Amino acid sequence: MSKIVRISANLLYTFVIIFGLYVILHGHLTPGGGFQGGAVVATGVALILVAFSYEDVLAMLKKVTFTLQESAGLLLFIGTALLAMGLGVTFFYNYLANSGSLFGMPVPFGPNPGELDTAGVIPIMNIAVGIEVWGGLALIVFYMLSGIARERV
Repeated sequence: MSKIVRISANLLYTFVIIFGLYVILHGHLTPGGGFQGGAVVATGVALILVAFSYEDVLAMLKKVTFTLQESAGLLLFIGTALLAMGLGVTFFYNYLANSGSLFGMPVPFGPNPGELDTAGVIPIMNIAVGIEVWGGLALIVFYMLSGIARERV
């Protein structure tokens, strides 16, 4: 690829990552969430893979990193759900809602600006799903390109 494509991809990658993280973090207030934000961030990985050669990207990013990222997202998701059982309530219970702690601010009655920290465990679950989808879709793209690279040789 030309230098213009590579520079443009480097510039766009930052904005794609920021937008994807925004969608993940605001998923309980706006349309979107962990899956959609993770797909946006994985699109940034695909953008870098298209702009640079497969070998260059393999030198920068490792498949093991995305495998660990996917596993960490799954463990965070299940761990958050299991923590509720450790607290003596049901599996997937929203134990942080209205607790006054992180993500547990009480929701005021009537119209409100949509505070970020009012959803309890839902933002944590969105973050976990976003991490998992980001890693999983990036792995899919990596493996698809590794098959294409193998066929070329």
